[in-house]
Amino acid sequence: MQTEHIATPFGRRRMTLALVKTQFESAGIKKGKSACKWKIYRDTCEARSLLGLRDRALAVLNALLSFYPETDLIEGSNLVVFPSNAQLIVRANGIAGTTLRENLGFLVRAGLIHRNDSPNGKRYARKGRDGSIETAYGFNLAPLLARSEELALLAQRVAEENRRLKVIKEKITIARRDIRKLISAATEEGAAGDWQSIEDRFVAITSGLRTVKADAGLAGSLDELTLLREGIVNLLEVQLISEKSDANGAGNRQHIQYSNTELIPEFEPSSETAQADRPDRMSKRQREPTRSFPLGMVVRACPQILDYSPGGRTEQWRDLMAAAVVVRSMLGVSPSAYQEACEVMGPEHAAIAMACILERAGHINSAGAYLRDLTARARRGEFSLGPMLMALMRTAAPTRTRSA
Repeated sequence: MQTEHIATPFGRRRMTLALVKTQFESAGIKKGKSACKWKIYRDTCEARSLLGLRDRALAVLNALLSFYPETDLIEGSNLVVFPSNAQLIVRANGIAGTTLRENLGFLVRAGLIHRNDSPNGKRYARKGRDGSIETAYGFNLAPLLARSEELALLAQRVAEENRRLKVIKEKITIARRDIRKLISAATEEGAAGDWQSIEDRFVAITSGLRTVKADAGLAGSLDELTLLREGIVNLLEVQLISEKSDANGAGNRQHIQYSNTELIPEFEPSSETAQADRPDRMSKRQREPTRSFPLGMVVRACPQILDYSPGGRTEQWRDLMAAAVVVRSMLGVSPSAYQEACEVMGPEHAAIAMACILERAGHINSAGAYLRDLTARARRGEFSLGPMLMALMRTAAPTRTRSA
């Protein structure tokens, strides 16, 4: 590195190590490198938020580039421009002198130009006998050429962030519309649920959007709206599935019918004669009657579900199913996984499964994967809710005895 590439500013302006670094980098430009000055300027304008530049500073940079006679900045050529302040003010749309000096300082500190001051601080060029410029004092544009690739990457990064932000805003608009219309439809048609609480939550999220400015804040608001929409959709879905089951003659729902074909161990045959028939057990399961589980038994086995039930009470199967929808969203179970469980097990059985998973949430790594596994086993006739409920009741019994 050659010391003649380092220039200190004239007068009271301070020299900093950052300025020294910029001049080192400018001196190390690849041999023969060139770049269009207006392409570099456009990239700088797009990356201004990352560079910490204001519009006035970009106007001053545009004025400086206009004094460079060639379209391309070329390594090895004279990259110093030396206009007077009066000339710069004219080409920078008539800004004030103090504003000009301030924004020239911004460009220097941003590492886009550096000063090549003369002994007296004036800007001028000394020409040789052939008329070519031998020495020039003013503003060196070499940092722009040295950083042309970096500025292009910064501009691309800003463009991608703007595109991502636009997508987030579009999704927020759609989510707000969906939630607003779903709530209106549910309340107007008398769907069961605590719609006032849902409405209050919706208003709280949308009110916060007015003060959110950072991208991360908008992304967080979108996540909240998405979860709220999923909860509403699943709440309505469970009710519609339940109504459809009722219309198809599912029978009295006062006690849940155990639709899984595997028998609870406590009710399996114990005699040797009965055990001898076990090789044909799968075909027998399909002919055996379903088992009933009282709602009170489910609540005793899974008391935590009460925290998510409407009003903190689970008096009907509809209450349990509504609570299961809330728990599904809280535990991160996807809508498709829960829908599949409802189709295979039945809506009530799926709700019981969610209540059981909630009780054992501390021992389960992924609630969604666990529910899918239970659903697959239920489809094959290899899963029984009975043992799970009995095990949970036995676990909860000592606690109830101590607290009694």
